[in-house]
Amino acid sequence: MNRVPPNASGMTLTADQLKAYLARIGIDRPAYLDLSSLAQLHRAHLMTFTWEALDAFMGWPSSITPASAFAKMVEGRRGGWCYEMNGLFGAALDALGFRVTRLCGGVNREMLGDVAIGNHLTLRVDLDRPYLAEVGVADAIVEPVPLAVGPVHQRGFDFSIVPAEGGWLRFNNHAQGIARSFDFRADHSDEVAMGAAHGWLMRDPGSPFTNALAVLRHHADGYVALQNDRLRRVAAGHVREELITSADHLADTFETVFDLSVPRPERVWEKVQAISRDKAA
Repeated sequence: MNRVPPNASGMTLTADQLKAYLARIGIDRPAYLDLSSLAQLHRAHLMTFTWEALDAFMGWPSSITPASAFAKMVEGRRGGWCYEMNGLFGAALDALGFRVTRLCGGVNREMLGDVAIGNHLTLRVDLDRPYLAEVGVADAIVEPVPLAVGPVHQRGFDFSIVPAEGGWLRFNNHAQGIARSFDFRADHSDEVAMGAAHGWLMRDPGSPFTNALAVLRHHADGYVALQNDRLRRVAAGHVREELITSADHLADTFETVFDLSVPRPERVWEKVQAISRDKAA
């Protein structure tokens, strides 16, 4: 297997950073590097950090490196998208001593084709067998799963891993999921492709993240998702929706629902409103 060590390009945390990360997610350093510890860390990461793509939406600076994600998410009170969520998590796991491989994936490759490869970072963790650790899809699994073909059930949601063309595997999201699927291979790491896709997703007018506000946070039974001015609270078999109606409402939602410290939320609201006007025109 072509495994690229996460620390080969600074993809790990220092001892002080690891200590701060564990304090941020409220977990003591695990005594054992086993599945139970991995699952506890995985869930704690998702219950602590909000998935969000505000940087791409607002044109704010962003980096693919875990060091940047650490500053933003641990030292600051922000969240991140797949490169940051899985990047920070993988760097922390590596610093703890887990065997981690950063995998280059493709969200919606089943529809977009190979051009999608690189638009997603996911993680392989080798324990008694390979596991898929995935905290970056926003609304998917909350604990790691065996990296193998088969059904997956968590919190009443149904997922699956199935074979895909070209020797890839496909993770199918649940029926309410925002992203339908992502493809990956257990031995495919390509930092160059992910760096290129990151740049496109951040800046290109065709990127889904430059044209839509997307924020999501997990809780014990499901998650809450904000897409532009629509707030959805999703649990298995139940969806409740409300509209964000003002800049103050959006600012309060960032703070109280998503636990985010967002600079100048009124400017975010202005862009949301501009997108709504453009769609109505």
